[in-house]
Amino acid sequence: MNAALLLPAALAALAALLIPLVIHIARRTESRTVDFAALRWLEARPKPRQRPRIDERLLLALRLLLLAALALWLARPVILGAADDRKVVAVAPGVSSGIKESLAGAGDRVVWLTPGFPRFDGSPPASTSGTVSLIRQLDAELPPATPLTLVVPEILEGADAQRPILSRKVEWVVTDSTLAAQRPSARPVPVLVVRHAPGVTDPVRYFRAAATAWAAPGTGPRFQAAPAAVPLDRGTVALVWTAPGALPEPVVNWIEDGGTALLSMDTRLPIEGHATVAWRDAIGLPLATAETAGRGRVIRLTRPLEPSALPELLEADFPDTLLGLLTPSPAPSRVAAAAHAPLEGASPYDQPPFDLRPWLALVIALLFGAERWMATRSARAVAP
Repeated sequence: MNAALLLPAALAALAALLIPLVIHIARRTESRTVDFAALRWLEARPKPRQRPRIDERLLLALRLLLLAALALWLARPVILGAADDRKVVAVAPGVSSGIKESLAGAGDRVVWLTPGFPRFDGSPPASTSGTVSLIRQLDAELPPATPLTLVVPEILEGADAQRPILSRKVEWVVTDSTLAAQRPSARPVPVLVVRHAPGVTDPVRYFRAAATAWAAPGTGPRFQAAPAAVPLDRGTVALVWTAPGALPEPVVNWIEDGGTALLSMDTRLPIEGHATVAWRDAIGLPLATAETAGRGRVIRLTRPLEPSALPELLEADFPDTLLGLLTPSPAPSRVAAAAHAPLEGASPYDQPPFDLRPWLALVIALLFGAERWMATRSARAVAP
């Protein structure tokens, strides 16, 4: 633990210490002349002083201390390495209730693995889905030498595609979970809206067949088809546009507001952005690319909408492929905790120093109050 100054050049303000010294030397304490009858006929001959005299030395000392404290405050004093190095035990929501007894009396810092890392008190907080992100944040906030133990349930919520890589080796404790296992929700099936050129309805049948395959048993397909001149309904989510030429401005605005559109290869929509391949054929050639437009997505086909050029239209998995293009599945976020233990190898994070200025400000306030009391008190000494 070392003390340091973040702005040592501010110590030049210590030159202000000369100000109260000069004032106390040049200004004498107010004196009062007392006349004596026996001395009225004597000639006044003041005796010169050989050296300067400083009055009210305690007041001067307070003023010097006040100025010195102000200069030190400007220099931003800190203490390096003052962080608490005690072991930290972080408990994720959803662990079994018996963990409280095993953690009691260990003398470690026990916190919940939730935003803000509140103190562990045994009462379960609301479940959080960002457990892995919170693990990374906690690792960044702790000093490099602080041991860390993570207590997690069997199933982690909020995982991403990579195991977390931390700056320290952690103790990974997997316990029973109190949360009921949740089955993944089915992908939502949108109403498939198709707009085609007037009189050109051949491509529409492939998308009607896909919407029929999406329908639940005993229900009809959620499908709408109309010429390109028919405006889109307000609740449209997924659109297939097969008409050639430029895309109308209302449709462009709909896409930029968050819509998803599958466009034929001869539909023009200038978009500045990076396109990624979203669909490939059996030998890896691209069939469709995806790009963003505002808050929406655009999927462009690279081949004409006919079986001779795009035989995938007749494949049995075309409905599933189309649904995946229009409504991509969310990335999986539930993993087995035993297989997602953090790795070690990240660089340690720099820890902020402990700032002494708030405490120094309190000292400055006390010195200022004492100085004002000394300077304004009614019983100040009067020179004889």
